[in-house]
Amino acid sequence: MSKNLVIVESPAKAKTISKYLGSDFIVESSVGHIRDLPKKAPANSKRASIPKDVSPEEKIRLKSINDRNRLIRRMGIDPDNGWKAEWQIIPEKEKVIKSLRKAAKGVERIYLATDLDREGEAIAWHLKEALGPEKYEYSRVRFNQITKTSIVDSFNDPKEIDLDLVKAYRARRFLDKVIGFELSPLLWKKIARGLSAGRVQSVALRILDERERLIQEFIPEEFWEVSISLSKDSLNIPFNLNRKKSDPLLKEVEAKNIGTLVRNSNLLIDEIVKKPIKTKPRPPFITSTLQQAASTRLSFNVKRTMRVAQKLYEGGYITYMRTDAPSLSKESIADARNFINEKIGNKYLTSNPRIYSSTENAQEAHEAIRPTNAYVTADDLLSQSDEEKKLYQLIWQRYIACQMPDAEYLSTSAKINVDGYSFVAKGREVVFDGYTKIHQSSKAETDDILPPLQEGETLSLNEVNLDQKFTKPPSRYSEAALVKELEKKGIGRPSTYANIISTIQDRGYVEIQNRRFFVKKIGHIVTERLIESFDDIMDYEFTANLENNLDRVARGELDWRNVLDSFYKTFQDDLVSASNENGMRGNQPTPTDIECICGKTNMVIRNSSNGVFLGCSGYQNIGDDKCKETLNLISGDEAISIDDNEEATNLLIKKRCPKCDTSMDNYLVDENRKLHVCGKSPDCSGYLIEDGQFKIKGYDGPTLECHKCGAEMQLKTGRFGKYFACMNDNCKATRALQRNGEPKPLTMEPIELPDLKCLKCDDHYLLRDSMKGLFLAASQYPKNRETRAPSVEEIKGLKDQLLTACRFLPNKEKHLYLLDAPEKDNEGNPYIIRYNRTDDTHYIASEKDGKKTGNTASYNEIKMVWQIKEKDA
Repeated sequence: MSKNLVIVESPAKAKTISKYLGSDFIVESSVGHIRDLPKKAPANSKRASIPKDVSPEEKIRLKSINDRNRLIRRMGIDPDNGWKAEWQIIPEKEKVIKSLRKAAKGVERIYLATDLDREGEAIAWHLKEALGPEKYEYSRVRFNQITKTSIVDSFNDPKEIDLDLVKAYRARRFLDKVIGFELSPLLWKKIARGLSAGRVQSVALRILDERERLIQEFIPEEFWEVSISLSKDSLNIPFNLNRKKSDPLLKEVEAKNIGTLVRNSNLLIDEIVKKPIKTKPRPPFITSTLQQAASTRLSFNVKRTMRVAQKLYEGGYITYMRTDAPSLSKESIADARNFINEKIGNKYLTSNPRIYSSTENAQEAHEAIRPTNAYVTADDLLSQSDEEKKLYQLIWQRYIACQMPDAEYLSTSAKINVDGYSFVAKGREVVFDGYTKIHQSSKAETDDILPPLQEGETLSLNEVNLDQKFTKPPSRYSEAALVKELEKKGIGRPSTYANIISTIQDRGYVEIQNRRFFVKKIGHIVTERLIESFDDIMDYEFTANLENNLDRVARGELDWRNVLDSFYKTFQDDLVSASNENGMRGNQPTPTDIECICGKTNMVIRNSSNGVFLGCSGYQNIGDDKCKETLNLISGDEAISIDDNEEATNLLIKKRCPKCDTSMDNYLVDENRKLHVCGKSPDCSGYLIEDGQFKIKGYDGPTLECHKCGAEMQLKTGRFGKYFACMNDNCKATRALQRNGEPKPLTMEPIELPDLKCLKCDDHYLLRDSMKGLFLAASQYPKNRETRAPSVEEIKGLKDQLLTACRFLPNKEKHLYLLDAPEKDNEGNPYIIRYNRTDDTHYIASEKDGKKTGNTASYNEIKMVWQIKEKDA
């Protein structure tokens, strides 16, 4: 029997580590966190009753106490009593804990080998507490790369769990919990249901909102650019009019006058300047710069970058990917320099190593992100996916280049003066490529090389170009740019950037179009109200100082409870003030003169967590005068801007608010009316109604053939927006309209499986189809929200049901090939049906105890057979 148990977070990491440890070690995975604070109050908790014979004042006091106690039970933490916490095993991890306890029987020592950052330390602490702190001997091992040397060294020198790091984790977790649980109900009450707020996410939203406001208020101005094309010995040389930033915008009249001057002038070269320049290689990647580079070069979003980097780390190919320290170890510097000397050449080796220092508040005490072996290139990663190879290539290039010499250039500029106007041509040629031999900048490193020119030389005019331009609004943030801004302001840490961005999207406050952030209306309102009522927690400097204090807690310099108490007092003062009747401003509707179909009152513009809509102003009435009529509005924007130039063009197209001159958002009321609403609504009540003939963006309809009866389907406007409805009175078929203006693709009708019972609730499954493939879902949705992937065995024998459910699809036998799939792999593990969105097809993958085994099979449509791919094959 093995004497030692090693626990890591992921199965992939466990597989890699187990290769380097002998038979005395068994390696198991916790599959992430195993404990957390409760998501809701305990099921057996009862609300304390209030005696009937007490005074009204006493009733209010007792009710306040009961509400407070109920909130504490729901949160699982008690700010009033030293921040006591009620940690619970995550329900989905009960089996994992049971398995770990079974594996721990008879072992002499448990090694906690989770990641070396704050989150990893927390997982190690939770594991020790859950398994029994006194029951086993525990050791903490840390390593920033999964290589044999690093693993062996860390196990030869085990440590204890860093409780200061755990305290910092607990403080951060508690802060986020109290804000979420205490502030979100206020947003529900004052603004709209379904809203929430977060300590860091709300500040990140403020950054985006402030940029959105600047764009909305920006008024593009026309200006002109002048360039000339000159020639020498049949070679064209472009010259651009040189303008200083302090110069006023060049207007059309002046631009045309310059063009006339150029045509009537003798074009002599007045000055030639040659200047040597150097560019330095950039430091090796830290988390934020890797996310930015992956976005720019590979079009990876932040979440994808971290997911791929995690795979590379767990496979032993790169060092730990959550770091803000660009420093390199002596061994890694020597490794890179040896590679440069042997594979690239001695002239590409600097006389001394380049040293990159960490920032003052670097959270993680380890190295930059780099390959674990300089000699392993992307071409050597034979079993990795294309995205892993691409990201590895980026990391490898930056790492090698950072130890190479500067790139050297000779910059040449030629100047021609025409009656006080200066035209300049620039060129740059490479003298020594240096680090760019390995790592080119994402921007062009070289300009055109100018032909030999002499001062006083006359050039021939080919053409004069006058280009109309418009000033551009501030650039929208991309994910990478937002990460850079968060890092600049000291908000968040490497381990939280991806989560911050995911959260503000999941909450519906922003959306990403063309890889840039657009703040939704509800995001504007929430941000404005939070800034007004919670100026501390929404303040950049306050948030950055709190992050620094949490870092000091991690270093043992501050008491974590004092940090929590200080923040909580400020937060509670703001919360009490905002909760008053005259506290946080609400989400007031904007009146319009659009008549409601009830005929009694007009409709008002309302903003909810689901978007902007029209609602009858009679909704507030009672009895027969109450009207619940609503009308969803479809965005009327003809296009989403691709870049800053298009942003300026769109601002010229958009109408300006008659009250505050802000650009207006526009929505389709119906095919004949477009509603323009001030971008600052509901704080500004400006709106306009435009009459005309309008169509939904990207749709050329308005008719469609019904997939059930063949009759005509027409575009209708319903409570939840636009949809197609069959005009046959005996057929009630409908089809939703997607955001791109296309009808939603047809999918299979649900199949009842009364004998297949749900695992987590008292219900049975339906076999459903979606744009993400087949899945099992509880029949009583939304009461029961259980879903999971089906196994091949569970759909065997459903041929008739599948044919019936697919009878309206173009391919009525769409899913029949799945019935011929093997039910189990060669080890007896069941095959689960999965979906590949890229190839738009299903495949099967076997699982054991809920974990993928690596055995898969795909269907060959040409040969009409299932092809099995085993992990060891």
